[in-house]
Amino acid sequence: MDFHFRSFADLNQIIVNNLAKNPSNIDLVVGMPRSGLLAANILALHLNCLLADLEGFLEGRLLETGFRLRGKTKTFDECKRVLILEDSIHTGNSIREIKDRVNEKNLDKEIFYGAVFVLPKSKSIVDIYYDICPLPRLFEWNLMHHELLEKSCVDLDGVLCRDPKDHENDDGENYLKFIQNVEPFLFPTVKLGHIVTNRLEKYRQPTESWLTRHGIKYGKLIMLDLPDKKARIEANSYASHKAKAYLETESVLFVESSARQAAEICKMTGRSVYCTDSKEMINPNFLEKNRGRFKRYARKIFNTKEQ
Repeated sequence: MDFHFRSFADLNQIIVNNLAKNPSNIDLVVGMPRSGLLAANILALHLNCLLADLEGFLEGRLLETGFRLRGKTKTFDECKRVLILEDSIHTGNSIREIKDRVNEKNLDKEIFYGAVFVLPKSKSIVDIYYDICPLPRLFEWNLMHHELLEKSCVDLDGVLCRDPKDHENDDGENYLKFIQNVEPFLFPTVKLGHIVTNRLEKYRQPTESWLTRHGIKYGKLIMLDLPDKKARIEANSYASHKAKAYLETESVLFVESSARQAAEICKMTGRSVYCTDSKEMINPNFLEKNRGRFKRYARKIFNTKEQ
């Protein structure tokens, strides 16, 4: 499954590239909750115009402008041309509900509706859109809260917490302190299907305790079954260990911190990998996809013969 991915940087660049698509002389940009407000804020900054959240707009309130627009702003009643913006549209149900709520107010304003990302079938729901982003799609700002993670493999060090520093990575007392005390990094709000890490199996108990203490829910913790750091370095199986777990769990995505390992996992499995360090989705090419399919087919045949 290839994912269409958009990062924070993509969001900003796409908005900038499509500034000319916006209706002229917009007085106010309104962001729909929740990530629509992110897109609206970016657009309002580029247009140097006023900003409101949806609830505030329906109640006649504007957000504070800061120093740049101080003394040059309009009142709510003076804002006559309004763009209500969403980051993305799928079915269009949410924007239809918002249109109904806005229409009930019978405001003396010319109101336009827009979205940064639409599907081919949903672009007619809005007055303007900036980019067609088909399914399956993922955004950097919702990845760690997406239900897709329940069917995914997620790296630990570098994703759920930072990587250990050199002095902490001693396979001894300092490393144990790191595992026990490191703060969460990217915090998921959904259950993770599988946490796949190159931490050694002997550190399972403190790792599980850390995950429990920080409320990180997961289906299975897959660790590297080698005796010590020296054996791990000699085996040099960092990416292959993760690729094996990716295939065996039949997950739909792997979230990896290292750009090098992410590329290797993608190549070995023929499946998509999201790299948190480079903020990019690495999708397999044609040969990698078919190599991955062959490996999965061969594994199923082998397992059937064993039974």
